Amino acid sequence: MRVAVRRALRDLDGPVLVACSGGADSLALAAATAFESRTAGLVTAGLVTVDHGLHPASADVAARVVRQGRDLGLDLVRSVRVAVGRTGGPEAAARTARYEALTAVAQQEGAVAVLLAHTLDDQAETVLLGLARGSGTRSLAGMPAVRGIFHRPLLGVPRAVVRAALDGLEPWEDPANADPALTRSRVRHDVLPFLESALGPGIASALARTARAARDDADALDELAAASTPFRDGSAPVDDLLAARPALRRRWLRSAALALGCPAGALSAGHVDALEALLLDWHGQGPVHLPGGARAVRACGRLVLTPHR
Repeated sequence: MRVAVRRALRDLDGPVLVACSGGADSLALAAATAFESRTAGLVTAGLVTVDHGLHPASADVAARVVRQGRDLGLDLVRSVRVAVGRTGGPEAAARTARYEALTAVAQQEGAVAVLLAHTLDDQAETVLLGLARGSGTRSLAGMPAVRGIFHRPLLGVPRAVVRAALDGLEPWEDPANADPALTRSRVRHDVLPFLESALGPGIASALARTARAARDDADALDELAAASTPFRDGSAPVDDLLAARPALRRRWLRSAALALGCPAGALSAGHVDALEALLLDWHGQGPVHLPGGARAVRACGRLVLTPHR
């Protein structure tokens, strides 16, 4: 744990924050970061916990995390209450509110990074969820080790190792982690254990390796797509789109929809399929409606995407 955190901190030049829910993984990350910041003197470290207000004890949990952060000797400890919306479902809405709050606190405190406690097992679950959605290479790429200010130093560390490093700390167990109504919970408690028993140990590590390979491929294709897109001001010639390889064309379509303000979490592969049908299965159909109120039509030899008005 400490080695993983140390490697992440070496590349940073400024204060860091640990996003801590009070759960086992994030609490272990906070402890390792506090230790490394003191002994190695690499950075100044703090902690922020986000209170989503989704269960009656949420304020008490947040207060407990604040106390634990102070006991660990972290330099800055904050709790932030957020209002969770509804866009994209409860899990996606909570995640959106959480990341917005973490970004805002990092800006206020001058932090150069926010450390997230996703483990190798979390990465494996993300790959399986992407596979189930059928959304292509990008979904199989899982979570990046670094995206903007967010860093995940534990993506190569198994959850069992992370939890063994708690060393007497008492984590809070979120009941949602065991809720069978939530897809990720079913993947964690049912699907991955079944795969391990049916195919042998090492499935989580294999899925994490798949994520790394898929991310390399997806990053390369995204760069090619961004450099060659025919979309200008929300429209592109149909002939140019039809002449392109499918991997590039679908990225162009998705990027064009996102540029209009379609929420990334709500824009599915099905929406991209519908856009592509305006090109590959054209028979005079009406507009394609996209998340966020945008729409797309084929007219005068062009595919035209317009935002919500």
